Amino acid sequence: MKEHGFRAVTSNLIICAVLGTVLAAALFALYPADTPAAMPTGGAVYSGDPESGRVALMFNVYEGTEQVEEIAELLAERGFRATFFVGGKWAERNGDTIVRLATGGFELGNHGYLHRDHAALSAERNRSEIVITERLLAATLTDLADAEREHALPKLFAPPSGSMGEEMFEVCEMLGYTVVMWTRDTIDWRDHDSALIAERALKGIKAGDLILMHPTAETVEALPAILDGIERAGLTADTVSAVLGDTSETP
Repeated sequence: MKEHGFRAVTSNLIICAVLGTVLAAALFALYPADTPAAMPTGGAVYSGDPESGRVALMFNVYEGTEQVEEIAELLAERGFRATFFVGGKWAERNGDTIVRLATGGFELGNHGYLHRDHAALSAERNRSEIVITERLLAATLTDLADAEREHALPKLFAPPSGSMGEEMFEVCEMLGYTVVMWTRDTIDWRDHDSALIAERALKGIKAGDLILMHPTAETVEALPAILDGIERAGLTADTVSAVLGDTSETP
């Protein structure tokens, strides 16, 4: 715990320096553009390699730290991995959890800083949301070895609420990010029913599926049944990067 506390303090000092350079842009991002952009789908991935023998469990995180910790523990008990798409504002307050996820072999994807509507943001605002989160995560993991940090921080971006715009795609391409959507959505943020969450995750499950979840109490409750179902299907739960491989699918 002392080591984690020291890492958190060190990371916070670095984060303060990072925030000093991008704070104005982040604050500007609080005010979305007046007219939302059209919702393009090209350039985003919705599924991975159907020959991989794997599915990806994706957790979009802006709250629920306790549940994030429980989810990671349940996955680790099975030897499974997942990708946590974290919001920068949450990451800023949860440095110890970020370090534990990274050192536990999980991926940390980018979910923007303030959960904005990326279809309605200008290119500049899109960039600030993504870059500030990228720098926060890198600063938090500065004590990790280069290879471990690189594995933990793939260039994956999950737009909040799945809202995508042309400017977002242009910025992601410029920054080297793959835009990740989902094959199946458990809608656990809305429907707090563990049995329904498990059914949505498992019905017709197949290799290459990207399964979207959030750190809710009901998701934690449903997760053992979901993992059992994945195993019964002869599949493994892994990171988005592992499931995408070289053959990700776009609509």
